[in-house]
Amino acid sequence: MAMAETTDPTTTTGDAPKQRRSTPTDLALIAAFAALIAACTVVGGIPVGGAGVDITLQTFGVLLAGCVLGPVRGFLAVALYLGMGAIGLPVFSDHSAGLASFTSVSAGYLISFPFAAALAGFLVQYVVGSKRKSRAVFIFLATVPATILNHVCGIVGMKLYLAISWNTAFHYDLPFWLGDIVKALVVALVAAEVHRAFPRLLHPR
Repeated sequence: MAMAETTDPTTTTGDAPKQRRSTPTDLALIAAFAALIAACTVVGGIPVGGAGVDITLQTFGVLLAGCVLGPVRGFLAVALYLGMGAIGLPVFSDHSAGLASFTSVSAGYLISFPFAAALAGFLVQYVVGSKRKSRAVFIFLATVPATILNHVCGIVGMKLYLAISWNTAFHYDLPFWLGDIVKALVVALVAAEVHRAFPRLLHPR
């Protein structure tokens, strides 16, 4: 009598499918980065320009989540952070919280955050290439479209909330660019080191 052949689902020989990262690990990473963004935000904002929007380290945490975790987990980490603020935890700029923040002068920036993280993560994971993820210059270039998306949404939000012209909203947004470029450079340096230490973080095998 022929014995039925059995296969071990954990084997990696031949064309066996790659093992996925465990769900607990994913959840821990998402929660950790949500907490990191909250910590970056509540450090203290610096009022800039005439719109009443503060400069914080918020965008640093958002971009870092995308560049380190990839598009899906990066999006979820930022979404979790926004959810924390929506239910009343004081994790937004100036220790604010609640749904009112999503109809404030900075609403455009807030709403864009998950999508900016997802865009940066997508570019790092699928465009930069596995051999170049530890090179900061390529990661920095991946943050540029995400930063532009964030600023465009912020300009739209200020224009609608303050009922001002596009030109005025654009000028209100200008002071944030220098800080965000510096933050993107630091994100690129940190993310490059992370991917150098954990080269399979985005493509586990």
